[in-house]
Amino acid sequence: MRAIGLMSGTSLDGMDAALLETDGERITHHGPAQTIPFDGATKTLLQSAVADALDWQFAGAAPASFAPAAKALAKSAQSAVEVIMDAAVLGPKDIDLVGFHGQTVLHTPPVDGAVGQTCQIGDAQALANALGIAVVHDFREGDMAAGGHGAPLAPAYHRALAADLPKPVMILNLGGVGNLTWLGEDEQMLAFDTGPGNGPLDAWVQQNGAGDMDRGGAIAARGRVDEARITHLLKAEFFALKPPKSVDRWDFNANAVKGMSLEDGAATLSAFCAQSVARAMDWLPALPKSILVCGGGRHNPTLMGQLARAIGVPVAPVEDQGWRGDALEAEAFAHLAVRHVRALPLSWPQTTGVGAPMCGGRLVKPR
Repeated sequence: MRAIGLMSGTSLDGMDAALLETDGERITHHGPAQTIPFDGATKTLLQSAVADALDWQFAGAAPASFAPAAKALAKSAQSAVEVIMDAAVLGPKDIDLVGFHGQTVLHTPPVDGAVGQTCQIGDAQALANALGIAVVHDFREGDMAAGGHGAPLAPAYHRALAADLPKPVMILNLGGVGNLTWLGEDEQMLAFDTGPGNGPLDAWVQQNGAGDMDRGGAIAARGRVDEARITHLLKAEFFALKPPKSVDRWDFNANAVKGMSLEDGAATLSAFCAQSVARAMDWLPALPKSILVCGGGRHNPTLMGQLARAIGVPVAPVEDQGWRGDALEAEAFAHLAVRHVRALPLSWPQTTGVGAPMCGGRLVKPR
């Protein structure tokens, strides 16, 4: 099947879109991929929705800001799909499916047997209507209703990509949150969130009026890491939890380095991310032979250096395997959309903690 995947992360910088040809198990072709930045109005609507979600915490009716943000996100998604179709010289009739993740505004993991909750906004029906293409969406909610964490969901795609690589191998995604997929011999798989990714570092730089992010790790490179503070941060309950496990983007934030200089705070948050990955690796069945990094964190040489020192295993960007790091998550949701219509699992007990392998997502057709 020919599917276009869409993903917008917690950085709220834009919509990633990618074309994939797959049967849900093997990938036969990678088509065009692109990130289309959000316009100012859409970004403002999404920021308002995220801020309101933090106050909402699933108590009572959903905030009024969700509906206009969901509509704007669907318009951005439509534009992204059209850009990809134009690049591939294809029309709506040539595309079988769109995999639309939507924008996560709030995620509460299951705790002590209580079912967790997650919220991804985005008007999938409006998107399907505008494109004339069936859309698979709402990938996480079913898994959570069945007792899982609803995250991470990329392992199914990671497994397909890494089919021919020496095992064990680990794929590490450093977006707003960090998460890993460990793949061993005989289809062994383990996946879970590692803790903070780039989110707290981005927020720290923004709060200090130094830009949107620590580009190239230049700010952190000038700072000094507060090791005592990191030791304290690693005592958070999350790190002692047995995986699979997940975190919300806001569970770890820039308050961790309150009172520090811009440079020292950046260096400390960057090192905290690296050390949380090192701590996560204590749960792996065996050390991987290599670690392949995707997500924005791979563009940060300071963070990549801290990772290599903290872990002691070769660390490289996924591009070393010919993969497209900026498109990987969008590709994953194209792949998952096809798995949905083929009734193949999207999550497993060892990836989200759900009780049994589960096919998640919901399909909407154009009206």
